[in-house]
Amino acid sequence: MTGAVRLEPVNERNLEPLLSVAAAEAEPGEVMPPVEAPAGWSLARRDAFREFHRASFAGLPGPTRTQMYAILAGGEVVGMVRMTRCDEPGTVETGMWLGRSARGQGVGAAALRELLNEAAAAGMRTVVAETTSDNAEALKVLGKCGAKLHEDGGKVHAEICLDSTPPAL
Repeated sequence: MTGAVRLEPVNERNLEPLLSVAAAEAEPGEVMPPVEAPAGWSLARRDAFREFHRASFAGLPGPTRTQMYAILAGGEVVGMVRMTRCDEPGTVETGMWLGRSARGQGVGAAALRELLNEAAAAGMRTVVAETTSDNAEALKVLGKCGAKLHEDGGKVHAEICLDSTPPAL
């Protein structure tokens, strides 16, 4: 599956498939900020998911300073990865989620590598991420992509310098 991983900017065409994967294969808290809505994938939460993603349609120069990408594996939407401009010039922060069926297959590392290419093409020099020390899969993906990891009190800060060549998978 990893050989066929590609990114596509989130737009109206792929937003519903992205929501379908999120609702079927992830918990709301894994894929979007908290909202006041009934538990689970209620109609209100689905609407909030759409609005959250639509707010970033303008990409890095837009008001959210965020470019979101649908992750496609074998031509199917399986998750989302994003980059958000940081206050430090040339730096973006990234985050990602995958549907359960795509986890543990190398899709995350392949998607992050694609995002690193997109960040470099956008003129970025550094990609950072935040996770927790118990998120083994995220730490594995970040490590495979050459991140320097710094742990502090259960939180892990990752930094990937785009001026260096990441290690091969």
